[in-house]
Amino acid sequence: MHKASDDKQYHYHQALSRLERFSYWTDSNIRVPFTRFRFGLSPLIGLIPGAGDFAGLILSLYVLYEARKVGADSSVKRKMIRNMLLEFTLGLIPVVGDAFDAVFKANTRNTELLRRYLYSELDEEPERTFPWVTFIWFSLLILLLGWLMYWLFG
Repeated sequence: MHKASDDKQYHYHQALSRLERFSYWTDSNIRVPFTRFRFGLSPLIGLIPGAGDFAGLILSLYVLYEARKVGADSSVKRKMIRNMLLEFTLGLIPVVGDAFDAVFKANTRNTELLRRYLYSELDEEPERTFPWVTFIWFSLLILLLGWLMYWLFG
């Protein structure tokens, strides 16, 4: 019995480790100089007109695949799909959508959803939570920059 529990824990932690690396590269591997804000390859891919947001959606399916592999329940997977579709849909809006993609970070959110689910399955506490303060601060910064661009060029 103890061996099966250890195998399950190992399997869960391995899946989370893979997803953390994936989320890092897609959502936060590039740091904006002189700030603590980070973004990843996903918003950069989203800059490609038409195909970029679709490619980002396809990449995000990896997190859902891992969730399915470890047996996440349907409510967790539904929340993941909602996050993916929200980022995809709003990402289609020129400029604003690309900024939203950089801030929303669906892969990081979905990895965190799965982390909370798996840790509850193991009766453990997750190590960290989503950085809401940074999310809100950067959203306000994007709005301010958008307003400034509109004021200067609009």
